[in-house]
Parts: sequence; C-alpha cells; structure tokens
Amino acid sequence: MKNSKFSESQIIKALKENEQGRSVGDLSRELGIDKSTFYYWRKKYGGMEQQQLKRLKELEEENNKLKQMYADVSLDNKMLKDV
Repeated sequence: MKNSKFSESQIIKALKENEQGRSVGDLSRELGIDKSTFYYWRKKYGGMEQQQLKRLKELEEENNKLKQMYADVSLDNKMLKDV
C-alpha cells in the first residue's frame, strides 16, 4: 500500500480548515490532491483530534502485535498436531 505524502496531523489540519469555512476546491488545489482524496480523508479522520489519532495508532499497533502472536501460536499448534 502506498504511503501518503501527508502526515495524519497535516490531514487533520486540512480538515479543520475546511470546518472553519474554506472550500474543498481551494484546499485540494493548495495541497495538490484530488477532491475525492479529501472526501476520503474526511470519511476516515473526520471529527478526530490529535489525541484520538495518537490513540488510534497505538491500538492499531497493539492489534498487529496480537495478530502476529496468534499466528505464531496457531502455527506451533498445527506443527504439534502433525507430530
């Protein structure tokens, strides 16, 4: 998956500017993005604050670790059953 050239904090800043009255067209032109990208950002990050975004990232990292742990245990279990 391609990484965005914008950080989450920059995205939230752009969304806040839109909430304060700047048009989507102006923001899209200024950032060099398509309007659909802006609407996707609004769908994904709309209404979030910096603290909430930080907590979301922590939860995603923890979820990835737990998935990896489960995969390892599942593989070990399967190997033991085969023996």
